[in-house]
Amino acid sequence: MCGVIGVYCEDKELTPTLAYYSLYALQHRGQESAGIAVYSDGIRVYKGMGLVTEVFKENILSKLKGKIAIGHVRYSTTGESKLENAQPILVRSKVGEIALGHNGNLVNYSQLREILENEGKVFATTSDTEVIAQLLSNFLMKHDLYESLSLLTKKLLGSYTITALINDTLLAYRDPLGFRPLCVGEFDGGYVIASESCALESLELSKIRDVKPGEAVIVSNGELEIVRIAKAKRCARCVFEYIYFARPDSVIDGVTVYEARYRMGRNLAKESAVDCDIVSPVPDSGTTCAIGFSAESGIPYIESLIKNRYVGRTFIMPEQRLREISVRIKMNVVKKNVEGKRVTLVDDSIVRGTTSRKIVEMVRSAGAKEVHFRVGSPPIISPCYFGIDMSTREELIASCGDLEYVRRAISADTLAYLSLKGLIKSIGFGENDLCLACLTGIYPICVPGELCDNAKYELNY
Repeated sequence: MCGVIGVYCEDKELTPTLAYYSLYALQHRGQESAGIAVYSDGIRVYKGMGLVTEVFKENILSKLKGKIAIGHVRYSTTGESKLENAQPILVRSKVGEIALGHNGNLVNYSQLREILENEGKVFATTSDTEVIAQLLSNFLMKHDLYESLSLLTKKLLGSYTITALINDTLLAYRDPLGFRPLCVGEFDGGYVIASESCALESLELSKIRDVKPGEAVIVSNGELEIVRIAKAKRCARCVFEYIYFARPDSVIDGVTVYEARYRMGRNLAKESAVDCDIVSPVPDSGTTCAIGFSAESGIPYIESLIKNRYVGRTFIMPEQRLREISVRIKMNVVKKNVEGKRVTLVDDSIVRGTTSRKIVEMVRSAGAKEVHFRVGSPPIISPCYFGIDMSTREELIASCGDLEYVRRAISADTLAYLSLKGLIKSIGFGENDLCLACLTGIYPICVPGELCDNAKYELNY
């Protein structure tokens, strides 16, 4: 997961501010690094480790003037968490300069990099984003932008939503399966492209529409064009966007994330009712699901956990050790709300089980009579190869044992997950419109050693 943005603005002074606030609205998608690239008689890139507010001070933004810009917040999956891999990544060639930011993960990154290195390309990073930029640069030496994107699509295997500056042209492109979201909005004097609609709404922009899978957005000389580059027989929108990653106020491909999570909660209550005194969310990602669970079950919704708002999202912490430390300082139990009561905790998912176990123990230690755990998604049993840091089965608790094993591991009195059917119904797309690989073990793209849907990925150009 990462967040990408692109900005075109007639007012050169305003462009870096729009880029900054767009990235700020997408901070939940990545907390390791942030960067902005601006074109003004050449491309200038500024990036650093940390949050958007830590990287960009007013004196920095004042130096990033230009009519077009791209930006990126990073959560690493391919490439180490260090400054060299912060994005946007800049490459130079005979066609000029290309700055590129990428949300996703390439399955065939190693093979593509080896081919490019054999051709004499020298890499400055260990990120798959640089592979995309180098390939695009190669194709642009012989072809126009449309044909280059078509050729690029044939080479890349995996998930990729990108924004790029190609000299003085702004480009955004969403892969043909649409793993990661992308949308475009407009204002008087320009356009903003972003991973999620919450970035547009924070700037009070009018959303034009979601960028469809396989579409490119091109802004050249102030003119916006949306063109179809490729089309797959199915889509593979990441189900985890709706479960956890996206902000609840975002609308992704016509589905309001808040409403999807609320329906998850209601369907979870229908499937796994429990006799208890209160329903409490695991904040913040479990909140909307818990509200739906309470509404359907009729059990009072009462917060038992108060979150420290200055601690980041534990799942996207880059190391397990940091996640465990973060859990201890992230939340505190409201003892009066749980003492002597049967409590049902509702969370969006269980990945490693670390956070769930500590939270159950905290609530029980605060005096809860019973602690039940309800999960607004099915068990996560398979690793993700498309941009979520769940790379091995061994770290996924549900892949290591059955329901009773997980229940004991997190120390809950009872445990229940939302069914796959209930999840799909809650989101509102068909099964062939979502990537469910982490829940089913069947991948929409052929991954070595994994089962795949062979009907999936035929493209029309």
